Amino acid sequence: MDLRSPSSELLARFAALVGPANAMTEAAEIAPRLVENRGLYHGKSSMILKPGSTEEVSAILTLASETKTPIVPQTGNTGLVGGQTPSEDGTAIILSLERMNRIRDIDPLANVMVVDAGCILADVQKAAESGHRLFPLSLGSEGSCRIGGNLSTNAGGTAVLAYGNMRQLCLGLEVVLPTGEIWDGLRRLKKDNTGYDLRDLFIGAEGTLGVITGAVLKLFPQPAGHQVAFVGLPSPDHALSLFEKASNLCGTALTGYELMPRIGIDFTTRHIANVRDPLPTAHAWYVLVDISTNDSAETAEAMMHNLLEQGLEAGLIEDAVIASSVAQQKALWHMRESMSDAQKPEGGSIKHDVSVPVSKIPSFMAEAEKRVLDAMPGARVCAFGHLGDGNIHYNISQPVGADKAAFLARWREMNAIVHGLVLEAGGSISAEHGIGQLKRDELALIRSDIEIDLMRRIKRSFDPAGIMNPGKVISLP
Repeated sequence: MDLRSPSSELLARFAALVGPANAMTEAAEIAPRLVENRGLYHGKSSMILKPGSTEEVSAILTLASETKTPIVPQTGNTGLVGGQTPSEDGTAIILSLERMNRIRDIDPLANVMVVDAGCILADVQKAAESGHRLFPLSLGSEGSCRIGGNLSTNAGGTAVLAYGNMRQLCLGLEVVLPTGEIWDGLRRLKKDNTGYDLRDLFIGAEGTLGVITGAVLKLFPQPAGHQVAFVGLPSPDHALSLFEKASNLCGTALTGYELMPRIGIDFTTRHIANVRDPLPTAHAWYVLVDISTNDSAETAEAMMHNLLEQGLEAGLIEDAVIASSVAQQKALWHMRESMSDAQKPEGGSIKHDVSVPVSKIPSFMAEAEKRVLDAMPGARVCAFGHLGDGNIHYNISQPVGADKAAFLARWREMNAIVHGLVLEAGGSISAEHGIGQLKRDELALIRSDIEIDLMRRIKRSFDPAGIMNPGKVISLP
């Protein structure tokens, strides 16, 4: 591929496809889009294009394929693995879908919604509520992340336990291929066994195979009853035993089960505004239990009280509080969702988005902490996440008073320790954040030769010019 930046003449041709007002070329306007959320990746680009329709996206990719111009799709720029950040060579044009933010249709009877890929997640949630329905994907960044990025990374969030991740929440897609061809796969069917499932190729592909421009999303009835409890307990083993009771007692009504360490509570109460410790005394570990029922509030309340009583009788729970209002429920979830941001004021943080079989979480946590502290005495492990689906955000904060740059320089060393244990447990090094740039080279080392070869074949088949988000997910020799 030609590694020169696009010429002024070529930039003018691209700008003409969307109109001058939707082609950003000023350095100050582009700068915020060149930095990944954690500051790990910084790129360069001469232009951001903001198409207003699928047809404009098609025209952009047609020209890009003809001229072999790299295109980096970007929605909310909230990704955590550098998948949305252009390279430093300045050859790529950023394609932003923020103008494509229409709710195309809501069908409450069929429990589906058709949306543009540039819709903000929180707006999709509100639109579902207006139709007396629920779109259950919930993330800490839901006020700024967009549906196209959620699909491209196969986002998970806090309700995967009950509803699944984005792959399970999507029925159909509209995609513009690198050649400019438009695939209209906006089917609303739950059963459709007509050949290969093309939809699943694009979900989780991080913009390397095409640009998702629209989606058919699944909706659900709004819960009639909702209860949230915050529980203090001694260890992840106790949390796992309580989870088993919750699963047996609540079944599909168990919509969230989040594990948090004491250090995470300390960080959030110290650095996040209007957050306080929900329990009067400190505990080593905590779980946030979320129960939603479709029949009545009384059912949800009875389930929660029954669960906590059983947990106390079995010696699993040290203390607990049940939220008494919607505001308190939101406050408890806010504490959990703020935990990652609360690490920033504590200095450098080496983060891992991993999953292991649920039954192996306690042993993984214990062995990982031992090995991390053996390698880096004084490091502060803040491991939290979705115990119910096996997804742990295994984050390591720098030792107090340590040099941040020197700490972050050991990122790969810490990765090797944590990811090595994850693989020993039969887990995954990327549970919900994707591969992007951060884990691309590691992916090639842990997946089998045939898997890597098949991925490369798919990439070459869909993107023969190699223009779609180059350098992300899979490298081409």
